[in-house]
Amino acid sequence: MTVLRLLGVSWWMQLKMRSRSAFDGFLSLLWPLFFATTIFLMFRAGNNAPRALLSAAVGSSVMGIWSATSTTASSALQQERRQGTLELLVATPAPFALVMAPLTLSMATVGAYSMVTTLLWGRFVFGIPLDIASPAAFVLGVLATVLAVGLLGFLLAVCSVRYRSAWSLGAQLELVVWLIGGFIIPVAAFPAWVHPLSWALAPTWGMNAIRAATFGDAWALDALMCLALGAVYAAVGTYLAHRLLRSARQHASLALS
Repeated sequence: MTVLRLLGVSWWMQLKMRSRSAFDGFLSLLWPLFFATTIFLMFRAGNNAPRALLSAAVGSSVMGIWSATSTTASSALQQERRQGTLELLVATPAPFALVMAPLTLSMATVGAYSMVTTLLWGRFVFGIPLDIASPAAFVLGVLATVLAVGLLGFLLAVCSVRYRSAWSLGAQLELVVWLIGGFIIPVAAFPAWVHPLSWALAPTWGMNAIRAATFGDAWALDALMCLALGAVYAAVGTYLAHRLLRSARQHASLALS
């Protein structure tokens, strides 16, 4: 219960701070709309069926969850270091991984805001009907995706702490996952060697679960795979965070940028 309370309170405080940030709050809602508008115009110009338009709306909305996490999570520890708060986070009695995970989970939660905004944008501006076949399953798929993407962001934050321009690494990964994560283009349309890369990404499975719930197809297995990969990211990130802190203590390198 202590761990859950720590995660819950930390997540809530981080979410409140990010929702009041001009970049994380307003721009994270506005940024995905540009891409969604482009996608909607392309699909509408191709005279696609309503099912294809709804699929595009859902895919472009999930892109917002990943966009809100990838760049900011990659540079999260660098930002804490520049602000002089990294030492304070490391010195807390709680394990460092439990301190960092709510930070990236809050980023993915802000992405869920942009998902709602994008869906409403498609509905009221482009007239795309939001006929979700299984609303409860849709919400569960979104929750699984937000959790897994937040844990993937935690892993990115730990892996990129020694990279001076970590934000650029996150920006590059943002575009790659957009492409091979199956948000707009089906994974089956890519060459065979790309498929294992897509399957190793939790957003791919989360997108499959959300899309399946949208059209009333089987979604539970995809959601479970999304959560399982999230657990793997959490385990690897926790191990790397422990190694990182031990190395920083040995070499007195924690405050170096």
